[in-house]
Formats: sequence, structure tokens, C-alpha cells
Amino acid sequence: MKIGFIGLGIMGKPMAKNLLKAGFELIVLDQNKAAAAELVALGAESAETPSELAGKTKTIITMLPNSPHVKEVALGIGGIIEGAQTGTVLIDMSSIAPLASKEIAAALAVKGIEMLDAPVSGGEPKAISGTIAVMVGGKKELFDAHYDLMMAMAASVVYVGETGAGNIAKLCNQIVVALNIAAVSEALVLAQKAGVSPDLVYQAIRGGLAGSTVMDAKAPMMMDRNFAPGFRIDLHIKDMTNILETSHSVGAPLPLTSQVMEIMQAIKQDGCGVEDHSSIVKYYEKIANIELTR
Repeated sequence: MKIGFIGLGIMGKPMAKNLLKAGFELIVLDQNKAAAAELVALGAESAETPSELAGKTKTIITMLPNSPHVKEVALGIGGIIEGAQTGTVLIDMSSIAPLASKEIAAALAVKGIEMLDAPVSGGEPKAISGTIAVMVGGKKELFDAHYDLMMAMAASVVYVGETGAGNIAKLCNQIVVALNIAAVSEALVLAQKAGVSPDLVYQAIRGGLAGSTVMDAKAPMMMDRNFAPGFRIDLHIKDMTNILETSHSVGAPLPLTSQVMEIMQAIKQDGCGVEDHSSIVKYYEKIANIELTR
């Protein structure tokens, strides 16, 4: 089965590599020619435009930064819509605004092109290991037909509902992740300020109700001062913007989310936008006048 894959960034490149490992043929495209060349060296073909890529396959995955990028690739000049055959399926695995997913899907449908919105969670480590979680919106029969393809990159692929539902689920995921990181930051900074080892506090509470995947992933990074990006602050701010815009449009106030958004904005101004979102701890360190250690 030949798959088109557009977007070979921090998440897309390892996801594409996992498809090659699973035996899929790939046609790849990215503005970063070095990233595309890396996949070609592993056996993929390359294309110069989304339109050209769409002319060579009826199954296309996109993994792009935000709504405008997906719109441009799907609907713009030289886009997928210009080269795709009737019956082509676009699986957009980007994290974008739910309304944008619906708009793109509607425009593609006019040309007989189907779409699933299938954003992912797990960051770079899980993209590399092939254990991301995928949340999917669109027609159930399309989900069923492409389940095995998505599972080649994932540990979990769950159908959530109609078009846009996948990205609603992703926004909910990003709320929980952001608030968890902030809570872990507050707790560990409190421990250190009170003269108790943050590492021992982490070990003491991780097996109880406070324990979480987020805590296990991010607390060690905070204490080791390892802020290499698995998921950048800048990208989480993008998601938080989509979250708050969506919440306002449906009338669901999110007071805690809005506070964490302001924390992220503050540390972005301190030059941490390209760091991992675990660097939220730096905000708490700054206001408590300490630096977290083990």
C-alpha cells in the first residue's frame, strides 16, 4: 500500500519511519529537503508539491504545525485538491482548530475527497517508539478502513465522532497535559522551598492518586534541567490558543487553562519558547527564587 506523507518535522519524521518499518511504501514531502532526503535514503519516494504527491496515491497523511499550513497544503495552489483523484482519503494528523478541520473537509468533499482528522498525543519519544495515541474524527467506515494504517504508528487509535471530534479530543488532551505539568511544577518547587528533596517527594507520591504519565515523563526532566523539546512551549501555546478560541465559541469557560496559557506566555518572553513544555517549572522557580534540583 502506497501512502503519501506530508510534514516531516519533530513528530512527522519518526511517524513516517515507522510506516516504512511496517512495510508501507511512502511518497514524502517537506519544505526541509534534508528531512525528505533522509526518508528517501530509507526507501521512500519524494514529491515536489502536494498536487504531485496526490496524483500518485489515494491515501495521504499530513502532519503540519497549524490550521493555515493544513489549509494551504490541502486547498492552496498546487495543493492536494488539485491533484487528488475522487475517492482519495486525507488523514490529517496535525493538531489544528476543530472548525478548520470541518472547513477543509467540506471543501475537499466537493471534489470527492474524504478526510479524517486524527491528531496525536505523546510527543517525540512516543512518535519514535510508535506508541502515540491517535484520536479520530470523521466517517466511521473511513476510520475502520484505515485503522491498521494508523496503528502502525501508534499504541492507541480511538474513534471519537464526526469530523472535528478528533481535534476536540486533542484540545481536551492538551488541557490535561498543561495543567498537570503546572501542578507538578508547583508541587516540586514547594517541596524544595520547604527544604524537602523534590526527588523523594516525587518517589513518594507517584504511586498514589497524584501519579500520572505526565508526572513520570516531566518531573525527572525538570529535576535534571533537561528541557530538550519533546513538545515545545511554542507548539503548546498554539494548542492553547485553539483551545481558548474553541471554548469561547461554545460557551465553556476555562479559568485554569487561561492561567496556564499566561504562564506559558511569560516563559516564552524569557526565551523558553523552543524548550520542552516541562520548562513551565521555570516560571515557578522564578517567582519562588529557587532552582529545582534533585
